[in-house]
Amino acid sequence: MANLTQPGAGDVDVFLASVSNARRRADAIALRDLMAEVTGAPAILWGPSMVGFGTHHYRYESGREGETFVVGFAPRAAALTIYGIMSAAEDRPLPEGFGPHATGKGCVYVKDLREIDSGVLATLVDQAWTSHA
Repeated sequence: MANLTQPGAGDVDVFLASVSNARRRADAIALRDLMAEVTGAPAILWGPSMVGFGTHHYRYESGREGETFVVGFAPRAAALTIYGIMSAAEDRPLPEGFGPHATGKGCVYVKDLREIDSGVLATLVDQAWTSHA
């Protein structure tokens, strides 16, 4: 099994082209382009199905630590899952006007990227990126 918290040797373009749902594939490509533009970093495939930008070392109070990407996403069957634009420790909603979404522990689920305000999304990506610089 691939380690999801490590960058892999896979090709991001090949992975994105393999996403079977056409809407999810288009959203993933658009999100990859937006994150690449905002961060200035290359997209890297982490594990078999996550696209990430940059690296961030984390350490929990329990002592567990590792590396993960600063911002990234996974084109899942039910939704596009976006990581890094909100902290799991934050207890505040995304900015008004972001668009329809759901949140999980540290991630945001988006069913249709066309309904999300790309300016607000770019700002959130930029804030996450610069907070780890």
